[in-house]
Amino acid sequence: MQLVRRHLVPPELDHELIWLTVSFGSLAFAAIWLALGLPWPRCAFHDVTGLPCATCGMTRSAIQFFHGNLFAALRWNPLVFVALCGLSIFDAYAFVVLVARAPRVRIARFSSAEKAFVRALVLTSLAANWGYLLLHWRSF
Repeated sequence: MQLVRRHLVPPELDHELIWLTVSFGSLAFAAIWLALGLPWPRCAFHDVTGLPCATCGMTRSAIQFFHGNLFAALRWNPLVFVALCGLSIFDAYAFVVLVARAPRVRIARFSSAEKAFVRALVLTSLAANWGYLLLHWRSF
């Protein structure tokens, strides 16, 4: 795997603009949803089994994160906390790159072994997060 910095070429997608827009759009949608007092999302798995699913606590973790209660966000769902930290870093990077019209960071030469490692890491992270949630299921 190699990280390269380069300017966009004409037919290339502007991932920074797309994902920054999706990120802020999702945040605005969620803020409006909760501000209007609409019902919180329900977890069908939790309703049926009484146990948390792999993503239980996501909404509460995000709310705590955006209120600046980072420890509480981490406690509700560690994987969502890490994802929100990564998303915040990406959003800051995307904003700077778009405003400065700077070269973009891209991954080049991503081998099949590296792809397999990333897949295994994602699955292991999901399993570990679910294990954490199952150990703390009474909080849900």
